[in-house]
Amino acid sequence: MGRLLLLAALLGGSAFAAPVRVLIITGETDLPNHDWRASTPFLRGVLDNTGRFEVKVTEEPRALNKAALANYDVLVLNYNGPRWGEEAERAVEEFLRSGKGMIAVHGVSYGPFYGQDMKTRRMAGSSWPAYADMMGMTWKMENIGHSARHVFPVKWVDAGHPIARGLPPVFLANDELYHKMDYKPNVRVLATAYSDPKLNGTGKDEPIIWAVGFGSGRVLHMSLGHDLSAMAQPGFVAAFARGTEWAATGEVTLPASISAHLEPAQNAVRVLVVTGGHGYPASFYTLFEGYADLRWSHATTQAQAFRPDMKDRWDVVVLHDMYESIGEKERASLQAFVESGRGVVSIHHSIVDYTSWPWWFQEVIGGKYFTEASGGHPKSAFREGVEVVARPAKGMTKHPVLRGVGPIVVRDEVYRGMWHAPKITVLMDTDHAENDPPVVYVGPNPKAKAIYIQLGHDTETFRHPGYRRLVHNAILWSAGRLN
Repeated sequence: MGRLLLLAALLGGSAFAAPVRVLIITGETDLPNHDWRASTPFLRGVLDNTGRFEVKVTEEPRALNKAALANYDVLVLNYNGPRWGEEAERAVEEFLRSGKGMIAVHGVSYGPFYGQDMKTRRMAGSSWPAYADMMGMTWKMENIGHSARHVFPVKWVDAGHPIARGLPPVFLANDELYHKMDYKPNVRVLATAYSDPKLNGTGKDEPIIWAVGFGSGRVLHMSLGHDLSAMAQPGFVAAFARGTEWAATGEVTLPASISAHLEPAQNAVRVLVVTGGHGYPASFYTLFEGYADLRWSHATTQAQAFRPDMKDRWDVVVLHDMYESIGEKERASLQAFVESGRGVVSIHHSIVDYTSWPWWFQEVIGGKYFTEASGGHPKSAFREGVEVVARPAKGMTKHPVLRGVGPIVVRDEVYRGMWHAPKITVLMDTDHAENDPPVVYVGPNPKAKAIYIQLGHDTETFRHPGYRRLVHNAILWSAGRLN
């Protein structure tokens, strides 16, 4: 859902445009210079997060053949290793000649495909005959190199090309500036950078991004992309994503501004995360990252969180604080928020929250942890580091909050001896002897879309895929977005 929402925003409202089918070819590079294990997930993430692409990765390019490539529109070459063999190489050539595309990144500019052994700095082995024509360049062994790694401006010198159209005329690179390449006559240079002789450069404007035709196909070559710091630059991200689309289709529909990370859609659920009063690992925040359908902010005090205008600013409040008392002004704001139909997701130790306020724990959350014995009820108990199995309660497997969740097995903190309202709707429970049976439940007030999730003590739980899905579902459901 999130990717479709973002795609709709990017493409002017149509969430049903056919995705561009991408295959990233990787698996070996000239380590330690270029680490494909770090760069490939980043490149994939950039493409995934636009919502425009359907991306797959192969780490075994020797297995490529015509049939294996038939369902793709564009290849991303992030590889510098041994040759692949005649069948795989011929399949890539035919793929491009047929009118499809490829984008080649940084370290593809030299190495075994050119018959170069970079360890001995000598020509060794046979080259891939068509490779130089696909790349649009060759690089003499004695010229392979770059100026000192530095930050430098890159100029779009072909502003009319679809990739550059609408982009700022200059962007900053934090990279190696390759130089002294020999370019094919049909290369179309799109962007250049001045190679400063003070930094062991050539004193010339060197091509940085160029396009080249191969048969009926299109290749974009980017000499940028040495490491993650280089790839994270906004100029690189925009050129890479837009260049991939152009190589695939010959056109660009992606916007000029593209984030390396998934950006929330305009109609994303507005979430306020409230903490304070209890320690927690920073990994807690990852529960809200990477979703196009969530836009979240953080409050660390009740005065900051529970303001009179909160019902207009937020759709859901996620509580991970732990204060038994709440101020009168804050109480009034929070009650107005709940009674306006907004959502509440209460996590783990927030079961202690506002227990001096009967309406809150009796009617909204539907549970209370007793920090001390009170009114004939004994003090509740806890223990950390316990393996807990939480399962969907009987008859609840199809509830929207549990969609895609399944049983959750984690080492977390168990709670026992709590009070639970008779009319809560239990979604997940456990049979652990040191934990009360309800683990996830909906509060008793039919007008309040409030959910309590007991699990949530440490990083192991926050990283658990089922738990992450549970929290995300709970937020969407309490916001009225999941039915």
